[in-house]
Amino acid sequence: MNNVLKDVNNIQNLYNKHINPSLTKLTSFAGFGTEHTGQGCYITDSEGKTFLDLLGSYGVFALGHKHPKVVEAVKNQMDILPLSTKVFFNETQALLAEKLSALTNHKLPYSFFSNSGTEAVEAALKFAKISTGRSKFISTKGGYHGKTIGSLSVTGRDKFRKPFEPLLSGSCFVPFGCLETLKKEMDQNVAAIIIEVIQGEGGIHTVPKGYLKQVRQLCDEHGALLILDEVQTGIGRTGTFFAYEQEDVEPHIITLAKALGGGIMPIGVTMGTAEIWDKVFGENPLIHTSTFGGNPLACTAALTTLQVIEEENLLEAVTEKGNHFLNGLNKIVQKFPKLLKEARGRGLMLGIEFIIPDSAELTIVQMLKRNILAAYTLNNPFVIRIEPAYIITEEEINRALKAIEESVQDVEDVLKSIDVL
Repeated sequence: MNNVLKDVNNIQNLYNKHINPSLTKLTSFAGFGTEHTGQGCYITDSEGKTFLDLLGSYGVFALGHKHPKVVEAVKNQMDILPLSTKVFFNETQALLAEKLSALTNHKLPYSFFSNSGTEAVEAALKFAKISTGRSKFISTKGGYHGKTIGSLSVTGRDKFRKPFEPLLSGSCFVPFGCLETLKKEMDQNVAAIIIEVIQGEGGIHTVPKGYLKQVRQLCDEHGALLILDEVQTGIGRTGTFFAYEQEDVEPHIITLAKALGGGIMPIGVTMGTAEIWDKVFGENPLIHTSTFGGNPLACTAALTTLQVIEEENLLEAVTEKGNHFLNGLNKIVQKFPKLLKEARGRGLMLGIEFIIPDSAELTIVQMLKRNILAAYTLNNPFVIRIEPAYIITEEEINRALKAIEESVQDVEDVLKSIDVL
């Protein structure tokens, strides 16, 4: 045990010296140790403690940790061709693009591959600018699209934007789900509206029914594009491959990442129409490229992930398990009306919102003591996010609900003892 503690302290010391001292203090204060192994819905730290993972790296581990079929496929690809030369045609990239196109009913037949969600958004913004000849973007308050300069320019929280200003000129923000405010910002300079079907970092807020269809109509009227950021919601997280399928809308561009790599390889995708691709790449096919984007290992992982989701009927499972989880969260909300505001979400992208500042963070610490891993949403620290693997069982959900209820009870008891409640 002493050797284990020595190793943990050494790793934290290295983080402090060479990576991020402030983050090291925050992570260690919250009680997080050093991750060691992962399997299925569980992560084990270097001290041997095993945690039920409700965070899933913000939606990455849709199939859990180390899904055997994805691991095997990637290992086999390692022996064939790990990375692409970028000058020959590559089979795995072609097959993945064909599969993704089919999942959109070939409405978005083209794919550009990158390595992350923020890269996928960067490509989407560039494609919108060049295909429309315009430079203004409309995004939403509380929205999150990444932290590179372009993506940050359409991310709706000043805390992350202000230190890097000036960013891309011409970006503006409207309340999520408010059509009237959006109409006032629309003009002939708008290249695109970029929006999430469910605000992930904004606190698991779902767009009002029919809203996205009206946004698409507004785009058509003004010659602008509709970009749907499905980095978190895509690849089955809400019970359909794409969340927009439930909204009776057809976007011009979508962005994907996180779950697509099966928890094994990083991959990002920007998908769009033939008309957009012609305007972007028609004159210069190398106008936007990525050295590692679309590499054989990542594409193999993605193809296998899509295969597993279909073969194991995980979309139906996501809906059923999500309903069970949400019902349980609603019962907890009813039990603690002074501390909890509401539970919400769709599929296995759920959130529970607190009323008292810092109570969500305190609850996360209590959950960690019960070997349950969770985190709050980046743009809304009042909300604990729940994005477990699609393979989570009903028994594990019940265990998680019990731990959440007990943790909230502990926090309420503390707040009462100091006369906050």
